[in-house]
Amino acid sequence: MRIRLLGPVELRVGADGFASVAGAQRRAVLAMLALRLGLVVTMDQLCELLWDEQPPPTARAAVQGHVAALRKVLADTPFELHTRDSGYLLTGPADAVDALRFEELAGEAEGQAGLGDCATAVALLEEALRLWRGEALADLPETPLRDAAVDRLRQSRTAALLCWAGLRLGQGAGASAVPLLKHGVRLDGLREELVAMLMRCLHQAGRSAEALTAYHQARVRLDDELGINPGPALRAALAEVLADDRTAEPPPAAAPAPGAAPQPAPVPRRLPRRHPDFVGRTTDLARLDLACGTGRAGDGPVLVVGPAGVGKSALVTAWAHRVADRFPDGLLHAELHGLAPDGPARPEAVLAGFLRALGVPEDGIPEGRAARAALYRERTRGRRLLVLLDDAADADQVADLLPAGPAGTAVVTGRGSLESLVAVEGATLLRLAALPEDDALHLLERALTPERLRAEPEAAARLAGLCDHLPLALRIAAARLADRPDRTIAGLVAELADERTRLAVLDADGTLSVAGRLGLTHRRISEPAAELLTALAAHPGREVDTPAGAALLGSDTATAHRVLGELASHHLLTGTAPGRHARTDLVRLYGAGLLAERPEQHRRLLRDRLADHYLTALGHCGSFLDPGQEDTAPPAGPAQALPAVGDIRTALDWFDAEEPAVSALVASPDTDPARAWRLALTCGSLYYGASRFTDWLASARLGQAAAERCGDPVAVALLLNCRAQALVALERRQESAEAARKAVAAAESATGPAAASAHVRALATLALVTAMLGHAAEAERLAAAATALALESGDRRRLVDAKVHQGWVSLAAGDREGAQRRSREARELLPATPVTQVHLWSLLTEAQALAPTVRDDAADLAWHRLLAACEEAGLLYLHAVAEQSYAAYLLARGREPEVRGRLRTALDRFRSHDRQAGHCSEFTTSLEESLNLRTGRRATDD
Repeated sequence: MRIRLLGPVELRVGADGFASVAGAQRRAVLAMLALRLGLVVTMDQLCELLWDEQPPPTARAAVQGHVAALRKVLADTPFELHTRDSGYLLTGPADAVDALRFEELAGEAEGQAGLGDCATAVALLEEALRLWRGEALADLPETPLRDAAVDRLRQSRTAALLCWAGLRLGQGAGASAVPLLKHGVRLDGLREELVAMLMRCLHQAGRSAEALTAYHQARVRLDDELGINPGPALRAALAEVLADDRTAEPPPAAAPAPGAAPQPAPVPRRLPRRHPDFVGRTTDLARLDLACGTGRAGDGPVLVVGPAGVGKSALVTAWAHRVADRFPDGLLHAELHGLAPDGPARPEAVLAGFLRALGVPEDGIPEGRAARAALYRERTRGRRLLVLLDDAADADQVADLLPAGPAGTAVVTGRGSLESLVAVEGATLLRLAALPEDDALHLLERALTPERLRAEPEAAARLAGLCDHLPLALRIAAARLADRPDRTIAGLVAELADERTRLAVLDADGTLSVAGRLGLTHRRISEPAAELLTALAAHPGREVDTPAGAALLGSDTATAHRVLGELASHHLLTGTAPGRHARTDLVRLYGAGLLAERPEQHRRLLRDRLADHYLTALGHCGSFLDPGQEDTAPPAGPAQALPAVGDIRTALDWFDAEEPAVSALVASPDTDPARAWRLALTCGSLYYGASRFTDWLASARLGQAAAERCGDPVAVALLLNCRAQALVALERRQESAEAARKAVAAAESATGPAAASAHVRALATLALVTAMLGHAAEAERLAAAATALALESGDRRRLVDAKVHQGWVSLAAGDREGAQRRSREARELLPATPVTQVHLWSLLTEAQALAPTVRDDAADLAWHRLLAACEEAGLLYLHAVAEQSYAAYLLARGREPEVRGRLRTALDRFRSHDRQAGHCSEFTTSLEESLNLRTGRRATDD
């Protein structure tokens, strides 16, 4: 041993034995470096250790002086002290530091105990406990960081002492553990598990009176210092002592004679090591405390589930180490290998290991799963055990591994379908999500040092996002950066930003990778689920609904719903709303890799299926806004499932959720251009209803380019007209007029019913924008031409469109009667229900065209019906225009007191609309000026 920390800090530099390092602060620096052997200790951490949160101005120089002095005294030792950018790194043999050697011996003992070799485990633990020479770090300055390190070491010693004493108790030699346990109780008399173990050992040694005295002393101290009664551990120990009022001499330490009564079972302490970089999860740890606490509902297991790499094992391991003292009868752990390529662990083999740990000799372990399960239940009934079952394959694998009775607690982790544990065993379900951003950055900070993250904060946040905030991906990324200190975080971010290679970058030399973990899950799902996981790579959105899943799968919605549910149960998708599922980018990229292996013909089929689904769905939803929209149904094929919408508002809600996927399909060069332009065209009324005018224009431009690639003049005319409508909505009227004229020309160059329909549309739009530009006579001529052409074609839908526009043009020209008549005729051509956007625009024109002679009550009724209908429909822009128009009507009628409230309502709606539309409307500016003027006028009047 060269560095001793389990007592006063000492260093052996030669053959003359150990000596104290001069200066308490210097000893503290050495201790911190030794405890974190092989890891960088930052300057900030050393300053916090020495001075807490108030370091003096000379703190850094002082630390540097301590380091320089330590380098000299370490020169003749196997340790080397290195300088790093952010701090210092001590390297050397871990077994030459007593605290690290202690942890190594305790871990080896735990493994041997788990294998049933209690004698070896006892020897290892005794060697470990002999390393202690008093309180750890006894001569260091008392700061919170030092106290935290002392507390952690003290807890490790107590856990080792309890394990050793439990093993000695199981060997019938509990008397030998009494001195150390008494010493432990003197140091920490409020630790109920220590007192309980002391009572059991005293009781086994025939010293029941002392055991009862230990109980009563602990009870008095708990009451005096904490105001609480003894907990379950102490009460159970008391019950054991009182239940056996024996007076016989303690049994000898030698092996019991044949036929003697069986000795108490050993106390297993089988837990995996804690992850050194485990961070955060405060809420999840608290949920585990609640689910496994004394007040838990029922005695079923706790099921911790989540996607690959989310940190399920790390969470439950960290929690188990925190609460190990709550389970005085032992800790059991098994890795069930639920997704291992060579198959999961067999329950009968796990049961055999558990039985050995519980003290069953090899020749006492029965053959067969059923017999072993029965003996396991017998050995665990009534015992306060914690059983961790990691990476379970399914409920059947777990069923016989659960401890019997309410005293024991089981925590199960898994990625597979384990819902039946909830139904059959009454399991409590905890779903683990990715880390919050702050915790993800903290994990990177722990791995890379705070200074490195502070140097590139934006790149660090971007790195966390590219890793989906998954601990596994973050650790792999951090390892890549740690291997090359000269590499920047931004450089790694640039590599990860390339979606084609992101999963390859998140591969730790083939030993650990995100893709590998996802591949294990992929092998476990059914063939339809695997097919849909692959097909979803053709879907460009983050979310998918059931009808889209059915389209990709080529199935009905019931089948798609079931398959999406299977993917969700394996945590490859996450439910976001009824019938909707999301996936992370890493899962999407994994699916893209699977899809890339399929033939191009199959990939094209999936793209076409998805585009055809959206064409059908958009047509259905768009009909609630514009019943006269062009027929853009996909080519003949399987019937497409329709979204569950029934009015304008639900149609817009659906579009808001699906627009990212639709716009991505329109923009993708891989989408069939004939489908791309139809998608862009069919989106028009929905973009308008959603007040997303800038997005509408972008979509129309892409659609026009796709139409031009098809060489279809009618398609070009329709998309030019769509572009003109978006431009006029954005108040770019000259550009709109130019696009509309081009649309008219393109339509005139073609023949047939479709060309006539496009011609009517283009003429009507050109008439509208011409009226807005102040050319009333020309606008009326164009509007009349559109109406005449619609009548000639016999197309009822085009006639509605032409008359709506002609009504507005008439209003702009001052023809109130003509505006009312034509708008009413347009409405009468439509079914009364459902109420569409066309109905409402016609009603608005009719209200705006009301004659001044109409009575106020009749006019108010018309306006209020219109405003209520706009509110119900959720049409933000139309509602804002209606509010502004009503305010103008009130002002014209001399109803000044009512005007300001309506103007304020209109302004609020226009501002909301502007945020959606991506531009500031002239209406907004005008209303702001009007309200300012009116406010000034009121102040002057006052």
